[in-house]
Amino acid sequence: MTENGKVWLVTGATSGFGRAITEAAIDAGDTVIGTARRPEGLAELVATHPRRLEAIALDVADGGRIDAVAANVLARYGRVDVLVNNAGRTQVGAFEETTDDELRDLFELHVFGPARLTRAVLPHMRERGSGSIVNISSFGGQLSFAGFSAYSATKAALEQLSEALADEVAPFGIKVLIVEPGSFRTNLFGKGAAYFSEEHPAYAEKVGATRKLVRDGDGTQPGDPAKAAAAIRLALEAENTPLRLALGGDAVDFLVGHLDSVRAELATWEEVSRATEFDKR
Repeated sequence: MTENGKVWLVTGATSGFGRAITEAAIDAGDTVIGTARRPEGLAELVATHPRRLEAIALDVADGGRIDAVAANVLARYGRVDVLVNNAGRTQVGAFEETTDDELRDLFELHVFGPARLTRAVLPHMRERGSGSIVNISSFGGQLSFAGFSAYSATKAALEQLSEALADEVAPFGIKVLIVEPGSFRTNLFGKGAAYFSEEHPAYAEKVGATRKLVRDGDGTQPGDPAKAAAAIRLALEAENTPLRLALGGDAVDFLVGHLDSVRAELATWEEVSRATEFDKR
């Protein structure tokens, strides 16, 4: 089952990027352990590819379950070649509207869960001198706007953990890839999938536009998850795998605009910034 291909461990494998990555790995002759809170969503795919796919129940906010699943997979398969931290959800709400519990829950899902799962498989990758860790972020990991403060905060945290991790594990032959998608036709905006904080009338106009975008956007996104999966595989197989991979024209446009804005602001205030050092004697 694993002699000729790689072993992938994919969270949130029942839909969206997780499903597309799972299908692409199977098509390439690899083996996938696909996890989800409701793994029955993979039943049809498992039936079609029983020797290439195993579905396991996992809520990435459950630390004990993460440890148990990782230990079980490593014991039975001997290795994880590619870990894909994909499980996640959308949350929309103004900063003031977002409660402590909502913020903590999102950090558990997007940061603490992936961090714990990565730590669980990392020693084995390090000992073998190979492996890849793919963290699904968003272009919102580098910038944000009204209504997405909590979501972007978690993705930014995941990205900075990943950037330091990449530097730390490169000497061991381990790759880290941060994926920054734009708007893709996944279930992220789907009915029942997107989470909305309780509305405050003061932000009706500013955040209302973001709420409408999410509520009305499902099924109209320009990005194709299958093409995203192919791009991720291409990046992982490249001799020089990028640290960050933007996906979608909208992601590229937003990121270029953001970087231009940061550079321009830095240049405008450079003299003030440099003047805060002690005077040279």
